[in-house]
Amino acid sequence: MSGPAVRVLSGLAVAGAVHAAVNAALLRRPPADPPVVARPVTVVLPVRDEEAQVGGCLAALLASTGVPDLRVVVVDDGSTDGTADVVRAVGDPRVRLLPAGAPPAGWLGKPHACWVGAQTMRDDGYLVFVDADVRVTPRAVASAVALLDAHGLDLVSPWPRPVAGTAAERLVQPLSPWLWMTTLPLRLAERSARPSLTAANGQFLASTRRGYLRARGHAAVREEVVEDVALARAVKRSGGRAVPAAGAALAECRMYDGWAAMREGYGKSLWASVGGSTAASVAAAAVLTAVGVVPPLAALRGSRAGLAGWVAGVAGRAVSAAATGGRGWPDALAHPVSLLALDVLLAGSVAGHRRGTLTWRGRALA
Repeated sequence: MSGPAVRVLSGLAVAGAVHAAVNAALLRRPPADPPVVARPVTVVLPVRDEEAQVGGCLAALLASTGVPDLRVVVVDDGSTDGTADVVRAVGDPRVRLLPAGAPPAGWLGKPHACWVGAQTMRDDGYLVFVDADVRVTPRAVASAVALLDAHGLDLVSPWPRPVAGTAAERLVQPLSPWLWMTTLPLRLAERSARPSLTAANGQFLASTRRGYLRARGHAAVREEVVEDVALARAVKRSGGRAVPAAGAALAECRMYDGWAAMREGYGKSLWASVGGSTAASVAAAAVLTAVGVVPPLAALRGSRAGLAGWVAGVAGRAVSAAATGGRGWPDALAHPVSLLALDVLLAGSVAGHRRGTLTWRGRALA
C-alpha cells in the first residue's frame, strides 16, 4: 500500500486512540460506597444448561450488600442438565426458580426468559439482569442502581471485567469494550436520542421499572440475537437514556473457554453485531483490518507512519483495557493479530448465517 494511504490509516488509528482516552476519562464510574437501595430490586437470571455456573453466580448475588429487599428470579429456559437441581439446593427464600417454557413463535430463548422474569418485578422497584457466568461483587447491585439514580438513566450497562484464560481469549475478548470505547462518543450518546449511539452488555444490566416498561422491555427485542444492544436502543427510542459504564470493580465474567467456545459463541451473534448483513460485515472487517493491521505491516517494512499507527493501536487497546479491567500488557502489542482473529470469527458467523446453520444451546437461530 502506498505511503499516503498508510499515513491516512495511521491517522485514523491515532484518532481512535485519542478518542478512547477521552472516553476513558468520561466513562461513568460506580460510587465507591453506594447508598443503601431504598426500593425493591429484582434480579433476573436467565439460564439454559448452566449447571456448572449457576451456583457460583447465585452465591455472589446473595452476598450483595446495601440491598435490603433483594429477590433473585432464576428463569430456566428449558435446561436439560442439573441446573434446576442446583438452584433448588440453594435453599434461600430470596431465590425463586421459574420455568420459562418453550419460547413462543417469534421469540428467541434468552429474550423470552428475560421477559418472563421481568414480569415478577414489583411496582416501585429496580430490575437487574445478570448472566450465569458473571460473578458480582457484594456492592455491585447497589452501585448499578446508584448509577441509574445519580445520572437520571433508564438503563445502565456496567461492563464486567473480561476474564481470559487462554491465548485465544486474550486476543479476542478485550475487543468488545475496545470497539465502543474507540468509536462511541459517550457523552453525546448519553444525551442523544439516536438509537445507534449506544452500547450494552447483557452480562450485567440495570434498569428502572419505568424505563424498561416504556420501551416494552424484552418484548421489543424478542427476535434479536444481540438482545442487549437492541434493548438499549429500544430504551432510547422510547425517550429513555441508556449508556455503558465502568463495571470492572463490580463484576467479572469469563464468557468463553478457549477458541472452540468462542467460535461457537461469536458465530451465533457476530454477524448481527456489525449490521446484520454480509455487506455490513465485509465493510466492518475491511475498515478494522485496514486501520489496525496495514500500518503495523508497513512498520515492519520501515515506514515511520506505519509505526505511529501501530503504536496508536497498541495505546488505544491499552487505554481501553485499563478502563474496563482487561489485561493491557503485553497483550496490546498483539492488537493486529487480535483483529485478524476477529476477521476469522466474523467470516464464520456470516457464513453460518447465510447457510442457516447457526445454533445456540441446541436451538436454531434465524
